[in-house]
Amino acid sequence: MPPADDLPSFLHSVAPILDKWGYLAVAGVIGVESFGVPAPGQTLMIAAAIYSSWGRMDIFAVAAIAFVAAVLGDNIGYWIGVRGGRRAVHRFGKYIFITPERLERAERFFARRGNRIVVVARFIDGLRQLNGVIAGITAMPWRTFLIYNTIGAALWVGWWTTVSYLLGTHLVEIIDRAHEYRYWAIAAVVIAVGGYAWLHIRHIRRRRARAAAALDRQEVRA
Repeated sequence: MPPADDLPSFLHSVAPILDKWGYLAVAGVIGVESFGVPAPGQTLMIAAAIYSSWGRMDIFAVAAIAFVAAVLGDNIGYWIGVRGGRRAVHRFGKYIFITPERLERAERFFARRGNRIVVVARFIDGLRQLNGVIAGITAMPWRTFLIYNTIGAALWVGWWTTVSYLLGTHLVEIIDRAHEYRYWAIAAVVIAVGGYAWLHIRHIRRRRARAAAALDRQEVRA
């Protein structure tokens, strides 16, 4: 059975925690990360999945514990946001450049696209830790948050545990190889975003033109 030293270098920091606490480490670290505490939850989950590929842990237990911890942690974060988040933002937000105006814009943004944000936030550092808190502050309905948060947690856990279990220590080699093509990937993203923006603007202009034409017809009839 491979020793912990055989883990990729970026996982060495979490290996002692995982060696000592096992499944409890998975539950605890992912749980606290999910309600806003900076913690290496995703890194620990990847290490646990690699351990599972060596037979040191059970991959289904790792995935189930990570999923439950992520959902519960985000829900704790949500209620933190509901109970005290808004007051804290109005009192201390100026020190981290969160003004009441920005919070209001965030509320409108969540109202329009909140469900999609909750799903993808799990894959984005920063949003992953504060997802629930922000949803609570912006008054997203709890049932809506619960549904989409559960979907996001399932996708996040499923992706990283599956990939890490199947690829094992080769995961880092693949990531390093992928970095060689990062500029092509960035260019593709820029083109995709630019294309979407162009189509969206064209759609808005056409809609305004149709509305203006309809108004002109109404005035002529009048």
